Amino acid sequence: MAQVAVSINGRSYRIACDDGQEDHLQRLAKFVDKKVSELVASVGQIGDTRLLVMASLLVADELSDAYAEVERLKTGGAGGMSAQEEDQLAETIEAYAEKLEHIADHLERA
Repeated sequence: MAQVAVSINGRSYRIACDDGQEDHLQRLAKFVDKKVSELVASVGQIGDTRLLVMASLLVADELSDAYAEVERLKTGGAGGMSAQEEDQLAETIEAYAEKLEHIADHLERA
């Protein structure tokens, strides 16, 4: 199992990940750091824990919107996706959700 140092809100965290997932984890950390930076710009430095919770809620909201869009597409809202494309999109969203949960678990332990 690999260890990756990521930086969020100027603080470094060592996170374990599967071998070969280091670059992906770095990209996810940059995404979270961007969300936290946006929050800092709007609400200020209110503490790492609070900022990470708020950033997690923003990401969860985006994920919820993506799930709703998938559901809309499944019920024929777009009219152009095949069943295979819908399944592939749903699997991709599920994979991202699992990765976000995995990262959140690691950040909680850090």
